[in-house]
Amino acid sequence: MPARTQLSALRTFRPSKRLKVSAVALTAAGATTALALAGTATQSTSALPAIDVAKVTAGSQAGTKVEGLTQGVADKAYPAYVGKPTAAAAKNTSRDLTKAPAKAKPAAAAEHKAKPAANRSTVRKPVAVSAPKYADNLDGWIRESLAIMKAKGIPGSYSGLHRNIIRESSGNPNAVNDWDINAINGIPSKGLLQVIQPTFDTYHVAGTANHLTDPVANITAAANYAAHRYGSIDNVNSAY
Repeated sequence: MPARTQLSALRTFRPSKRLKVSAVALTAAGATTALALAGTATQSTSALPAIDVAKVTAGSQAGTKVEGLTQGVADKAYPAYVGKPTAAAAKNTSRDLTKAPAKAKPAAAAEHKAKPAANRSTVRKPVAVSAPKYADNLDGWIRESLAIMKAKGIPGSYSGLHRNIIRESSGNPNAVNDWDINAINGIPSKGLLQVIQPTFDTYHVAGTANHLTDPVANITAAANYAAHRYGSIDNVNSAY
């Protein structure tokens, strides 16, 4: 292209800011290279139709033709003016941020809070163990007395107790001796094993009734006395 024609083309071409910077930077490399680059830029830019930026933006959003261009052509030719969201923006808008995360129902939350967590260290209430029931007769009295004697460490057997009870009172818990020396002295022997009051008071076993003629209290007190004097009620074979 002759130099005059090139100068004429430069007068009609209005380069963008980017092209102006590029042209200034390339001036140092030689005027011929700069003019050739400017001519190429003029040709590529002039191939795009002149459009109104505001209309392109509006048309892009509405999806209609703008200045004779379809939406796809406008997007491709003028991506900076179409208002297309960036990849990051599109990713963020894919989620509906207007919806807050679902909250637990107040009733369910309150119920969960009210329930204490399981804990092995929680003090458990002791299980009540009912005492064994004994028959209200000679067999039951002897068996109950033996259980107490075992707990207190007092020796004696069923046969030893039963033998002495039959000899002393015939199994009558209210039997009273009113003729021996104790009776003469005013402290008669009483109960299943014929115990006087002073002996009962000294050898009474805690946990039994504090009453001389109570069957279990009388047996355990007499067995306790015999254990201290004879080693065991089993060793007693006569009056003691």
